[in-house]
This record gives sequence, structure tokens and C-alpha cells, in this order.
Amino acid sequence: MDFKKLTVAAVVAGVAVAVVPWLLPTGPTTGLDAAQFLESGSLAWGALVVFAGGLLTALTPCVYPLIPITVSVFGARKAEGRGRSLALTSSYIVGMGVVFSALGILAAKTGQAFGSMLGSPLVVTGLAVFLLVLATSMFGAFELALPSSLQSKLTSVGGAGIAGAFLMGSVSGFLAAPCTGPVLTGLLAFVAKSANTTLGATLLFIYALGIGVPFFLIGVFTVRLPRGGVWMEWVKSVLGIMLVALAFSYLKDAFPWARDTVKMLGAQVGQLPGAAIAAVLATVGVLVGAVHRSFKEGARDFGFKALGVVLVVGALVVRGGALDARPTGELWVRMGLATPPKAPSWQWHHVMPPKQTPFDPLQFEQVLATAKAEGRPVLIDFFADWCAACKELDRETYPSSMVITQAESGRFLTIKIDATNTEDLLDALMEKLGVEGLPTVAFVHPDGTVMTSPRVTGFLPPAPFTAEMRKVVVQ
Repeated sequence: MDFKKLTVAAVVAGVAVAVVPWLLPTGPTTGLDAAQFLESGSLAWGALVVFAGGLLTALTPCVYPLIPITVSVFGARKAEGRGRSLALTSSYIVGMGVVFSALGILAAKTGQAFGSMLGSPLVVTGLAVFLLVLATSMFGAFELALPSSLQSKLTSVGGAGIAGAFLMGSVSGFLAAPCTGPVLTGLLAFVAKSANTTLGATLLFIYALGIGVPFFLIGVFTVRLPRGGVWMEWVKSVLGIMLVALAFSYLKDAFPWARDTVKMLGAQVGQLPGAAIAAVLATVGVLVGAVHRSFKEGARDFGFKALGVVLVVGALVVRGGALDARPTGELWVRMGLATPPKAPSWQWHHVMPPKQTPFDPLQFEQVLATAKAEGRPVLIDFFADWCAACKELDRETYPSSMVITQAESGRFLTIKIDATNTEDLLDALMEKLGVEGLPTVAFVHPDGTVMTSPRVTGFLPPAPFTAEMRKVVVQ
């Protein structure tokens, strides 16, 4: 690649790292709830909403990085034709659907969305290792295939390729969990109430089919793309970098020390400076050799490519940490380069449980009793660190001036409950309040009554969120 083209590619990469995270959705919003159709008997409309929710989930950061892998696995290698590509892609989607159906029914029976499994370090570490293995393959360490000993055993059931595609699709179901949003939340609630596991399995499979649409289109139709060329190695390098960053993201949310470190970094640099720093790191990383160099072309190229990959992954980590930070970083304020914001900011009166301590239901009840005695409404936000839509609420909704003004004028007492890690006492509270998925924002009337309506499940922009808060005050 000549220097001019390399420079253009590096600048494009830097701009993309800075801008794209602001544009990506985190998943279906609270308005896309299939349960309202299913409970009214409109199964066809409910199924359509479930399918649409799956399609939107496929376009989120939890799933989208995996979609282009189908270019390499199903289309960009030597293929036997469109029929073979169709079989591989279909196996991938069926694998995803089977896992969603099985785990979705299990979640309905236990009353929790299987996204909560991402609070387990063991589960998350397994997913991260899987992503790193895929990334290693993208960097050319090996071709995605089962061991030869297993290939011969699997020949009778369609071959290693189809079985491998099924396995990859199964894991993708777990990776989609943080972005499932209210579609799956409402769906699980409906399945739990109806106790119809057959219907539940069917609807969850439809949800997986919605997620699988982009996989299917890419996997089937990329057989027309050129099979070889340097461009494919560049594409694989980009995919490998994305997978490494995604693996780190899962590990970050599973281990408190890593999560706190990234949050602290984001708070220090701030949202806008963090975006600029990430853009510079990504630009330099691409220039050094993150994409156009190869790990297989000698020690010199290996070193430059490794450095480039580290810089670009670091850029994505910085960008992710700064995305949820305030516009002005604390570091620049201390250095005298910026002034602290004067506008009012959202404040949580109580965060439960405190770090490294178990949930205390007595403390929670005391807070509610105090609010009732004072005649104050209560806003309770249930969140988890693995929940993408929870972060979007924190980033877009709560800092809004209209939401802050409504909270102050309505004298809301605000409580944020961390449901990242499963606890029996916390699970009992969520079951008592009817919290079936995250995020859920529940409201308590000034007279102490826990309200079933209004209630927010999933991301909701500031204006409609404010309208929901008003309903609590006027009732």
C-alpha cells in the first residue's frame, strides 16, 4: 500500500473511531415491546415485532462485529457454490436459534433473562477466549476448522464445516445478550406467564432468525466476491482488531477492577477529548501497520503490526471509556485547561449495593419508608455493567436537562440498583417488583405504592422518559 493511500485509510479509521460510537444503536428501545401484542392475542404482529427486534439487535455493537466473519468463514474462502454457502449460513443461524430457544425457556422458568449470565466471570472469560481465538484466526494463525479427528467423525452429519458453523452460531447467542433489550424482556415475561414452552421456543427462534438476517445475506451472497487478494487480508485484520476489542469489553464488564479502571480513564479524559485521543491512537496504529502489515512476513513486520494492533485496540478502549463520561475531563480541570461544568447534573441519592458488599433489603426498605414519610416519588433504576441499553440511559437520558428538571421539580428520590452479579436477596426484590430484564426503571408513588405503569424497560430518550416521570407525580 503506498503512503498516500495508507494515510487516507488511517485518517478514515481515526474519524470512524471518533464518530461511529455516537451513531451506533445499543439495541431495541422500550417502545418495541412484543408482549403487548402477544398478550392481546395478536400472535402474528407479536412475532413480527420479535423478528424486527432481532434484526435491530444484529446491528448493535454486541453482534455487528461478528457479522463480517461470515465473509471469511462462509463466503471468502474456497467454496463449492451457493448451495454450500447457503447450508453453512443456515447452520450458523439454526445454531443461534437453538441456543436462544433453550436458554430463553430456561430464563422464563427461572424468571431472569440469560443476559445475567454475563455477570459471571467464568462465562465471560469463556466468551472472551472464543473471541480471541476467532481474532487469532483472522490474523492468519490458523484456518477456522475442526480438528481432523473430529472431521472424520462428523462427515455423516454434514461435515465439519456445517458442524463448526452451528457451534459458532450457538456462541453468538450469548454474545447478543447485552443488546437484547425490551423485546426479549417482554417476550420472556409473556412465556413465563403463559407457561407455553412450545410457543416460547418458537418465538425465541424467530428472534434469533431476525438476528441472523445480516449473517444470511453476507454468508450467501459473498460467494460472488473475489476469493483472493491482499484486500482480504486487510479485511481480516480489521475483523481481528474488532474481535480483540470486543473480548476486552466483555472481560472489562465482568471484572470490577478492569471496569473501574476504564471508567476512571474515561472520567479523567472526558467525552470529547477522549474521542480525539482515540482518533489519534487509531490513526497512528493504522499508519504503523495494524492493517496492511502481516504477522507472517518476518520479525520486523510482526513487531510493527503488533504495535499497530495494540494502538488501535487501545483507541477503542479509550473511546469506550470516554463514551459514558462527562464532556469535560477531570484531568483537564485539574491542569487548569478547562472549567468544571456549571449546568446541573443528574445525581443518584442511593446506589445499592455499594461496591464489594452484598445487597441489603432492609436498607432498601428504609429508603422507601423515608420517601413515603416525606411524600416523595421514587425512581428505581435496575442496571448491569453488561447491559448496553443501561449505559445508553446513563449517557443520553439521565444527563438531559429536561429529565434533571423534572426530577428536581417532582422531588424524586433516585435509587440505582446494581444487578450485575446474581444474589438471592436481590433476585427476590426483582421478582417482587416484577423486574424481568435489564434495564428496568420502576417508579414508586408518593404514597408508597410500587407502580406497574408507568414503567420503562429498555432505552428511552429524554422527552418520553420525562413524560413517564410526570405520570408518577400527577397520579
